[in-house]
Amino acid sequence: MDQQIVILKTIDFVKETLENAEGGHDWWHIYRVWQLSKHIAETELANLFVVELGALLHDIADSKFHNGNEELGSDIASEFLNSLNIEHSVVEHVVKIIENISFKGGKEVQKFKSKELNIVQDADRLDAIGAIGIARTFNYGGFKGREIYNPDIKPNLNMTKEEYKNSTAPTINHFYEKLLLLKDIMNTETGKRLAEHRHRFMEQYLEEFYNEFEGIR
Repeated sequence: MDQQIVILKTIDFVKETLENAEGGHDWWHIYRVWQLSKHIAETELANLFVVELGALLHDIADSKFHNGNEELGSDIASEFLNSLNIEHSVVEHVVKIIENISFKGGKEVQKFKSKELNIVQDADRLDAIGAIGIARTFNYGGFKGREIYNPDIKPNLNMTKEEYKNSTAPTINHFYEKLLLLKDIMNTETGKRLAEHRHRFMEQYLEEFYNEFEGIR
């Protein structure tokens, strides 16, 4: 099957599957990661077909919304791609991207490496920071019914994977437990450059937030 047709079919599949998803993990999140992935790939010698499929399918079944099931996403993606008679090596590569893309508290040893994973992972991390990242963070916090900020609950900077997955901490804590850490673990030069700007925006936002919280502004 022509690669462009596969991409179009994948877009339709993702839109349908994520039709009622939480706003920070919906089709538009996928769309942004897809666009960012293509942009980053312009300066990387990578398989663009794998990059696009990995970006489009990376969050097809986020474990946060499926009782912590970390295998469901790759299973769904594999079944879908195999239904299109995609080359086995491509399916396997996309599945590896899905299995290894997540932050998971930042302490997991990545068991698979490829330029294509580096690109999609950077794109996904970029969508977690900056103006969009702030919006997504508070949207998810509201979805989970979390406090916005509680000065009595300090960020946990040494969480295990399980603690990270099960955290119910205020949303502001998430900036310190994940978002502000992402700039320094980007993979590609383009990702690093884009992350610098988004990181500064988050620092400015937090400064403003604390000033307003204390009634200084």
